[in-house]
Amino acid sequence: MIEIFGHPFAAFAWKPLIAAYERGVPFTFKMVDPDHRDNQARMIELSPTGQFPALVNGDVEITQSNAVIEYLDQFGTAPPLIPANANDALRARMLTEVFDDYIAHPMQRVVAESLRPSDQQDPRRAEEARQELERTYRWLSKRVGGYFATGDAMTIADCAAAPALFYADWVHPIPEGALKAYRARLLAHPSVARVVDEARPYRPFFPLGAPDRD
Repeated sequence: MIEIFGHPFAAFAWKPLIAAYERGVPFTFKMVDPDHRDNQARMIELSPTGQFPALVNGDVEITQSNAVIEYLDQFGTAPPLIPANANDALRARMLTEVFDDYIAHPMQRVVAESLRPSDQQDPRRAEEARQELERTYRWLSKRVGGYFATGDAMTIADCAAAPALFYADWVHPIPEGALKAYRARLLAHPSVARVVDEARPYRPFFPLGAPDRD
């Protein structure tokens, strides 16, 4: 049985969970938190930084969310999340990196800044991250015209977009337009909606306050 290690509220752990639900891949979820010390210890073994997610299937051990998603493409019956066409696959992987690097990471920098002791916070760091989000919002708004990120089929890019845009809009609201509409479509998609619902009990963990609208 496939095991996926992570936490239901963690953005990067959402990505393989969405992929597994989308493709109908059975798995056991291994919660990584202080109440599950064995899973914490195992996660430290699986990742060079101890950061989730990770996947274990027998003697197969994979860390990094995108690699886990690509592995999951071997299972299930739904269409693969890596497109068969080479150019389509390239575009999906490109957008995945954009959502990871230029939406999820600056969002996390704003959150991390809020967690620093008040005498160590630097508003400039948070503002720089917000400006990066704004630039990327504009760039993406011109490139997400289809139902999903790359067109009519769900891909690895949507697995990355869902958590990144979900939390980014909490941190720095996405303007009305194509990107915000795309976010709404994603949150209504069954595999994404399931992950959102599973994370609801943990919303009080969000340091900037979780809005009630999602």
